[in-house]
Amino acid sequence: MLSSMRGFQRGARQSSGVWVQAAVRAFAASSGKIPAPPMTYISGEEMSWYTMKLIQESWVQPFIDTGKWEYYDLSCKSRDDTDDKVLHDAVASGARLGAIFKEPTVTPSAEQVKLFGLKKPRGSPNGAMRRGWNGITISRDTIHIPGIKLGFDKPVFFERHAVGGEYGAGWSNVGKGRVLTTFFPENINEKPIIIDGRAVEDATSAVVVYDNPLDNVEDLAHIFFARCLEANIVPYVVTKKTVFKWQE
Repeated sequence: MLSSMRGFQRGARQSSGVWVQAAVRAFAASSGKIPAPPMTYISGEEMSWYTMKLIQESWVQPFIDTGKWEYYDLSCKSRDDTDDKVLHDAVASGARLGAIFKEPTVTPSAEQVKLFGLKKPRGSPNGAMRRGWNGITISRDTIHIPGIKLGFDKPVFFERHAVGGEYGAGWSNVGKGRVLTTFFPENINEKPIIIDGRAVEDATSAVVVYDNPLDNVEDLAHIFFARCLEANIVPYVVTKKTVFKWQE
């Protein structure tokens, strides 16, 4: 079903030359199936897309009525064809419905931009999704399969801060010289603050600048500890304070 829908969407865009509503499409529904609630379905790329196609055709579509699902194709070609409008529409749909399933997507490298024939490189869609859905943490939990013995019996929960950091970083490749990072307060009457100044001595370096918002750390902690209490798991907080002194 995913395969035929994707083909229809791309063909519709190519024939009209403009963005059409084909990127938002409900899967076909039929009677006698278990009705699924509304959900935003975000299609990805490569093997993950093919795997979900098989799952949809074999175990979802024959038994589940997905007529209320909204489908968005976030393949590199779809994002390029729509100038990323499909990404913004997917974020809006997820915020409206409050239930999202997302396949892994590809953030194309410079080589892939040429290979796929894209107009320009596109950034990772994950940052836009987290901003649009107020996603402040990424939960990565262990998967326990009956009959397969792991080195631990209880589940392990991982929470990672999903705001700021390298997702919103600015960067540039530079040569030898000097780098000065300066903060300018919102109040123009206050003096600027030099965050860091250093010499760049190598012929080729990558200078990266990013910030880590701390306003939502309390929300992140609440999510983490609430999950641990519910699952009766002892929480641990891991940081690298020997290097990142600001975490103290």
